[in-house]
Amino acid sequence: MTFPYTQQNTDSRQRLETLVKQLSDEDLARSTDYGWTVAALLAHLAFWDHRMSVILHRWQEQGFDESPIDSAAVNDALKVICHALEPRTAAGLAVSAAQKVDAEFETLSDEFVKRIEQHIEATSTQFRMNRSLHREAHLNDIDALLQRR
Repeated sequence: MTFPYTQQNTDSRQRLETLVKQLSDEDLARSTDYGWTVAALLAHLAFWDHRMSVILHRWQEQGFDESPIDSAAVNDALKVICHALEPRTAAGLAVSAAQKVDAEFETLSDEFVKRIEQHIEATSTQFRMNRSLHREAHLNDIDALLQRR
């Protein structure tokens, strides 16, 4: 058995990498209708991919815990930090975080993946191994914004 979301994660990461290479400084500064610049959205993606990596390592080293999180509150608090980052730094972080967590997921044993799935099912843990779901949602927002240029 291979990691169940490898192809979806790979596809979304490659889409992210391609988009980041094509973004101009003006594109990175463009703002969504909900108040996030493209660069800040990329930093947001970097944060959530890094969070998955940190939790994954913690679970491997210390065992499972619930890792509860109020994602709306985190996003609201994170927004100002994401906007403060230099846009090219934010874009680079998004790519490197996606590469890192995708590579880490692919090294997991089948047994550990099953244990993660059981843990998620049994608790309120917010841990999305299919990173493409989050990435694609924001990449679609960015694409739609860039189409309005």
